Amino acid sequence: MTDKSPVLLSAYVVLLIAVIYAPVMLIPLFSLNDAIYVTLPLKGLTFEWYQQLAGNQKMLEALSNSLGLAVASSVVSTALATLTALGLRQQPFRGQYGLVGIIVLPLVIPPVVLGVALIGILRNYFHLPASLTSIAIGHILLCLPFAFLTVATRLQAIDKNFEEASRDLGEGALATFLRVTLPLALPAIISSLLLCFTISFDEFVLAFFLGGNEPTLPVFIFSQLRFPNRLPSVLALGTCILTVSFLMLLTSAWASRSSYPTTSRGPDDQLSQL
Repeated sequence: MTDKSPVLLSAYVVLLIAVIYAPVMLIPLFSLNDAIYVTLPLKGLTFEWYQQLAGNQKMLEALSNSLGLAVASSVVSTALATLTALGLRQQPFRGQYGLVGIIVLPLVIPPVVLGVALIGILRNYFHLPASLTSIAIGHILLCLPFAFLTVATRLQAIDKNFEEASRDLGEGALATFLRVTLPLALPAIISSLLLCFTISFDEFVLAFFLGGNEPTLPVFIFSQLRFPNRLPSVLALGTCILTVSFLMLLTSAWASRSSYPTTSRGPDDQLSQL
């Protein structure tokens, strides 16, 4: 029974991955189908649907909106998360765990509930209409927990002896941050930027609730699903998004993994490489 356990576990993992990702992997396949219907066998192979994407002005506008929101949300979320993580690391205080709980609270709140709450708050108290600005606020709130957990974990792993050695050598607080803390935390910051960019770019629920006449790309895709003749173009667009998202998440995982040293070295050895 023990000898069969690794085989059964491997089979279970393969089955689980197939159930989760097999439907997703069908999107690139059907995007090449020379028919408007999602059926097997394929009628033929064509790149016509990808060529149509370049001439779709509304799609390009939605893509521009999503890219702008993703860049703004990832930069602001990562900056706020980094400053907060640095503050908690340098000046611990009573109740800091409560603050951390508030920061990560959007992780456990359903996006629908979060979207409805933001609509009421932004419109009734800040008189902010549905727009890209409203979506950006929602995306920053959603991305902040991911950015904070990514950056804070790395900052907590940095030995404070590095910074103390820098201060002993005559460097000020700002120079120590720029020359010691920031280089050590940079892989986690890059990972946070990529992760937040992907989350914001792919987010639908908050964009659907908070958006106005300027839809994001996921909202645009949802609106196109009502027309059967536009489904192949949506599948081609979904393939492009899937590819870019996978590459960005892979880069984020690599950057996050590379932020941890693989060999044990002293502070002098690591500081000498900064």
